[in-house]
Amino acid sequence: MRADRLVALLLLLQTRGRVTAAEAAGELGVSVATARRDLEALSGAGVPVYPQAGRGGGWQLVGGARTDLTGLSAPEARALFLLLGPASSAGPDARGALRKLLRALPGTFRADAAAAAAAVVVDPAGWGERVRDRPDLALLLDAVVARRVVEFDYAGRGGAAGRRRAEPWGLVDKDGTWYLVAGTPAGRRTFRLDRIGAPEVTGEGFERPADLDLPGVWDEVVGEMERSRSLVTATVRAPARLVPVLRDRFGRHCAAQDGPDDEGRVRLRVAAHTTRSVAEQLAGFGGAVEVLDAPAVRAELASLGAELVAHHGSA
Repeated sequence: MRADRLVALLLLLQTRGRVTAAEAAGELGVSVATARRDLEALSGAGVPVYPQAGRGGGWQLVGGARTDLTGLSAPEARALFLLLGPASSAGPDARGALRKLLRALPGTFRADAAAAAAAVVVDPAGWGERVRDRPDLALLLDAVVARRVVEFDYAGRGGAAGRRRAEPWGLVDKDGTWYLVAGTPAGRRTFRLDRIGAPEVTGEGFERPADLDLPGVWDEVVGEMERSRSLVTATVRAPARLVPVLRDRFGRHCAAQDGPDDEGRVRLRVAAHTTRSVAEQLAGFGGAVEVLDAPAVRAELASLGAELVAHHGSA
């Protein structure tokens, strides 16, 4: 959900008192299904909006129509900003909506709401498998917002397990795998949530670094990680219509090198952490995508093709 659309929907509910999904869709310029999902997302985030069935029904806020946002409770404001925070990376309009909403909140809620908005970063480019079920996520998110020190068991890749103590600065959702960015006695560290065990929130508070820029910190983490992973790159040539699909597949590791040529094809540079991974992500495009260099990737594609023929070819 876009942050500016969410704010517009909330204000629409407050000014009209009650709206149907069709009315909301007309006002926001989206489909009825999208408007219904947006309304359900507001409700799921803890904002007091509920549907009323029957003639004259629709969606409305508990307590009736209001002309500002000061009726939100502290938990509701924090829940709303947890939705808006990651969405604010979408662009200046979304960030502007976030600032307006923050100014509309009572002063006593602003600190928690601002902390919640800055608590989560969404990075759509994955590093492999997805780990979506994280029962400890809500506990750690509360610790980030409340600025409380946490303790947990942790075993790093190839390292011995031990009890850790950290100041949780923020959380990152990297294509479904969650990471905790935290301050420790040894400096900044990043922990995968699926390797965290028995987390506990202590009663000890901490102050986040005044100049902390969580998206910037995460960019540094990604840069360090990817340098250590020795990315394999390849130049490919693909129809322009497939460029958005390739960008979705490779994330930040897909960059166009020129515009469409006379045949409507574009040269791109793609990368992944292994030769096999590059080939696997390109294989599904068949002959539509041509690898121009990287002999190892071309050989891997040929190997994948041979495997497919051996397993699925006709007798």
